[in-house]
Amino acid sequence: MTANLDDMVPNPRKQELLRALEKVRMHARQLEAALDPPHATFTGKAVWVGPQARAFADELTQRRARLRSLIQRIVSDLEAEFMAAPEHVRRSPAAH
Repeated sequence: MTANLDDMVPNPRKQELLRALEKVRMHARQLEAALDPPHATFTGKAVWVGPQARAFADELTQRRARLRSLIQRIVSDLEAEFMAAPEHVRRSPAAH
């Protein structure tokens, strides 16, 4: 059964997803950069040297990469959900 165009309205779920995606993208940029200053400090100049310092810098680098990867996964999942949502849905019978 095909819906009459008069019965279709913009999908409120898609609009909610867009607002959420915009917020998540904004926070994602902040989170992605959260470990940049300490990472730059430890990898840019010799503030601490020795095997423990190298191990710390390696772990910091790995955690920074993991944080960025997880953030991108969240953004990608939300983008996929947004793209999969239909533009229009049937008008609710209660809306009449």
